[in-house]
Amino acid sequence: MILSTLLLLLPALTAASVDHLTVRTRTGKFTGLLNPDFPSVREFRSIPYAQPPVASRRWLPPAPLADSDETHYATNYPPSCAQYVSGNPSVFGSIVPEFYIWDGTENSTAGLMAQASSEDCLQLAIWAPTNATNLPVIVFFTGGAFKTGGINIPYQLPPSWVSRTQSHIVVTTNYRVNIMGFPNAAGLDNQNLGILDQRAALEWVHENIHNFGGDPKAITLWGQSAGSISTDFHTYAWHDDLIARATISQSGTALKPLDNYDYDHTNFTFVAKHMGCDFPTNSAAELDCMRQVSVNRIQNFVGQYTDNGTTPKLTFTPIADEKVVFSDYPARAAKGLIANTPAIMSNCANEAAALYTFPTNNVTAGPWQPGVNAATLEGWLCVSANTSIVRYNANRTTYRYQFAGNFSNVSPMHWLGAYHSSDLTMNFGTCPWKCDVAGEEDERNYAGLPVGVYEGSGERVGADGVASF
Repeated sequence: MILSTLLLLLPALTAASVDHLTVRTRTGKFTGLLNPDFPSVREFRSIPYAQPPVASRRWLPPAPLADSDETHYATNYPPSCAQYVSGNPSVFGSIVPEFYIWDGTENSTAGLMAQASSEDCLQLAIWAPTNATNLPVIVFFTGGAFKTGGINIPYQLPPSWVSRTQSHIVVTTNYRVNIMGFPNAAGLDNQNLGILDQRAALEWVHENIHNFGGDPKAITLWGQSAGSISTDFHTYAWHDDLIARATISQSGTALKPLDNYDYDHTNFTFVAKHMGCDFPTNSAAELDCMRQVSVNRIQNFVGQYTDNGTTPKLTFTPIADEKVVFSDYPARAAKGLIANTPAIMSNCANEAAALYTFPTNNVTAGPWQPGVNAATLEGWLCVSANTSIVRYNANRTTYRYQFAGNFSNVSPMHWLGAYHSSDLTMNFGTCPWKCDVAGEEDERNYAGLPVGVYEGSGERVGADGVASF
């Protein structure tokens, strides 16, 4: 009798489960899945937030999607935006590849465009508790030096964190990078397309997140490395309409010096010439021609040219256009042209260890530590200190902390220490979940603690306190 009753209930339970995993938004209905390791977390791994930037839309700002009632299965991760996998040795390529986009055999593509990437990439992923109702939302911008990055990065997947807290939603978004996101072409009106992609994703989240159980009035914008710089860019570019109520910038701010000053657009024209689009005095023809070239060919040329150390150096990163990216942030802050929202900034104690010249001849000994210290000070610590001063002078609430965790399963070489990006495993709680070596007790205590700040009352606020930040 009991078995018969259960069998009768099974179809209803299955239907209810499917209904629970299907969410209606303005741009369509999306069916997700329950994470097999964390069944209290719903995952919607691939939701488009803008039209595909392909063909005639290549190198144009993101275009909104039309209203739709079509059903989509958001159960697989989307490709990351088009990017090249460097063939040169590096900490991230050789020692901790879990910080790179993943597709099972990703490392086998070193020296070519990543097989897990594509031009059709403007999608985001959402992780939400199964019974989410009006929860705070964290929107995360991944790092990668504005050259790489994406949703499916093993050490940056948040289901463990969401499962443990059951009190917030995490959104991670793809955005265009390298020459596809920051082309700086003479024939374009908008150059910082990757930042505009981020804004489009944020607007989609603000409009639709309530359908997933999120509170659109309680969004925190969070980024790391290039994503951290981007997050700070947003506080200036949309200072009067940030959408987010607070920001978290890990390892980078808008005051980190830009490395793109190519106001004559010579880099794009150089690539165009090598693609057979030699129209140096006709920017429209150059652009039209380049839109016909395959993205693989463009990525491989730029990537291999850079890997070879050829000069002149090619740079496709954000450039000051005085619309989205600015040349003088202290001056803008002094005029009040910065969002009046609180911010948390952080650094890792040994940032540059992972980015300093890779010690190919003696990986065990590591790089020259005095050089690492100097690079960490100049490239990160001083930038954060100066940003704090700028924000203080503008009367903007600001908190800072430093991450110094050093765990052998995250930092397998003794000289790495708390290197650039190592804090992310603590933010997302992905190690010991993803690490081969079981995490130590201290590491488990760190897991899920992206921030450690003290508000005016002296109360400590950690990852689970971001909701009230």
